[in-house]
Amino acid sequence: MMPSLTVRLATVRDAEAIARIYNEGIADRIATFETEPRTAAQLAATLADKGDRYPTVVVERDGEVVAWASAGAYRSRPAYAGVAEHSVYVARAARGTGAGRAALEALGRAYAERGFWKIVSRIFPENTASLALHERCGFRVVGVYRRHGKLEGAWRDCVIVERLLNEE
Repeated sequence: MMPSLTVRLATVRDAEAIARIYNEGIADRIATFETEPRTAAQLAATLADKGDRYPTVVVERDGEVVAWASAGAYRSRPAYAGVAEHSVYVARAARGTGAGRAALEALGRAYAERGFWKIVSRIFPENTASLALHERCGFRVVGVYRRHGKLEGAWRDCVIVERLLNEE
């Protein structure tokens, strides 16, 4: 029987666990253009800077953080004030257990409560697990950015996804 998952808003005390999970994603090279590991101090500062407007959610299993999701401003223009660009990461040992779905669904609820109407992201086409997760959570593929950026000297495409929040 799988232990139950608990979802909550992150605090700066979660920075070490968030950094550990993020660094696994960075090392895997299929989830982000980032290449340098992050420190707990860097993540704590980011959490503090985002405050309540751009919260991060964490998912715990047996008291251990196993996944997180966060977002930030999509663009600075006022017209986009209700659009957030998000990321979701799951610890390697917790992948395929529902932790990513719990994080992504909780993020959608948290941002809808703050008046956001849409969350978006870019996903490497090779990250089939993330694409499937987003589809299960109600995202739709908008298109593909071709040659969007280089990762270790190689061009990478990005699949653009979006989900409307509080859609009636």
